[in-house]
Amino acid sequence: MGHREALLVGAKKCLFERGYARTTARDIVAASGTNLASIGYHFGSKEALLTAALIDAYGEWDDELVRVAQEIAPTGATGLEQIEALWAWMIDAFDRLRPLMVANIEAFAQAQHSEELRELLASYYQRMRERYVAESGKFIGSSDLSTQAIASFHIALFDGVILQWLIDPENAPSARDLIGALHALVEIANSSENKPVN
Repeated sequence: MGHREALLVGAKKCLFERGYARTTARDIVAASGTNLASIGYHFGSKEALLTAALIDAYGEWDDELVRVAQEIAPTGATGLEQIEALWAWMIDAFDRLRPLMVANIEAFAQAQHSEELRELLASYYQRMRERYVAESGKFIGSSDLSTQAIASFHIALFDGVILQWLIDPENAPSARDLIGALHALVEIANSSENKPVN
């Protein structure tokens, strides 16, 4: 394993053990068996390395999510049932991935002070949207702009559910709550008695 790969492995280990904000460059060097100079050489900064490690870890989770979606799709369930099953799987995974979720929230906070980090996270979000469009086309038969908007909606839900789950897991919404809320919003939007609020 080269230094770049070793740094990514070491940085992921540090993210899970220490979090984004508390990991130092020396922590990563110790975990990776490399040296301080190799962080700058391969990634430019500790923040860029930690973000690359965070994105790499999420990439592994994204692959798992796609696999689960592919298993759910042929079950004969309706589209909403498939979405609910996928959300149930994601929420169940939060316990297992808690350190990753915490590191993600910490990275968001750090991004407000680093243009480089903000750009890396924005690029990751765009790749997530593109992957959603590519993968969902196999299941729902659409790859247009509305699918990209749905991807953004799922990402917004995901980030919001993570925050609620980390702060107050007992009252955070379940997959069934999310689908119920979606039904309720559609009913409100379609209601003939729905009048503008003055």
